[in-house]
Order: sequence, then structure tokens, then C-alpha cells
Amino acid sequence: MNIEGNNVSVNKSQKDLYEFLVQLENFKVLMPENTEKFEVDGESFIFGLKGMPEIRLIMKEKTEYSNVTLGAASSKLPFTLAADIQEVSDNQSNVQLKFESSFNPMMAMMVKKPLTNFINTLTENLGKL
Repeated sequence: MNIEGNNVSVNKSQKDLYEFLVQLENFKVLMPENTEKFEVDGESFIFGLKGMPEIRLIMKEKTEYSNVTLGAASSKLPFTLAADIQEVSDNQSNVQLKFESSFNPMMAMMVKKPLTNFINTLTENLGKL
């Protein structure tokens, strides 16, 4: 299952946005309002949304200034969440979030709508930076 967020413009340079995203504690400001738990632990963070199980994301890959990829810490539900960053100008960049998973069809059907809403919220909050 793949979900692509909208391409959104951010008032930060490509380098500044990349450096913002590799500091995992900054994801707290991107989270939805119904976030009940958010804790950073080294190269990972755990978050919980109201009515949903807690999820731990770990830093999987960083390509300087152009990509930050997080992945599930658990192999039971493997997925990645990537932020692709493109430079627009010295103080503006575009970013697109991409969620990829190998969920079985039943699981994909159950989580597609909440995950799409989650990606959209993260994208909207990136646009407000």
C-alpha cells in the first residue's frame, strides 16, 4: 500500500527543512492535535494517537538535504515514511511525504483512511512551518 501526501511549499531552505526533520523531537510539532504520547529515544520516537495503538518510528535513511526516511521499529507491520525535499529558492522548499507498506489487503483496507488523514495532517503542519 502506498500513500502520497500533497507536495507542499515550506518557508525554509532545503537544508534547514532537512535539518529540522532529522531532529526527531521536531516531529512533535507536526503531529495531529489528538496525539496523546510523544517520546524521543535516540534515533527513534514513539507516538500514540487517541484511539490508536502506539507506533515507534526509527531513522532508516538520510540523504543529505533531499530525503529523510523513517520506518517502523516492529517487523510485524513493516512500513516506511519518507520526506522528499526539493529546493525552490534560498528560503523555500517543497516537500512530499510518501508512506509505503507491505500490509496484507485486509490490514490495508482497515488502515488506509486513518493513515491518509495522518499523512495529510503532517503535510498541512509542514506547510505551516
